Amino acid sequence: MAVQQNKVSKSRRNNRRAHDSLVAANPNECPSCGELKRPHHVCPSCGTYGDKEIVSTNDEIDEDAA
Repeated sequence: MAVQQNKVSKSRRNNRRAHDSLVAANPNECPSCGELKRPHHVCPSCGTYGDKEIVSTNDEIDEDAA
């Protein structure tokens, strides 16, 4: 088991944890549909990335053809 050699004060402990907080998300607006999306990711609502359609949505797929 690891055993500390000296007591770590509350100040040193809290200073070490100062950078451990979570950062809020930074959503961007999708240029094609206007919904909020994560930067550098495919838009979950319309399936586009940049100007290209990457993922086809459920509305566009014809389920009767299969």
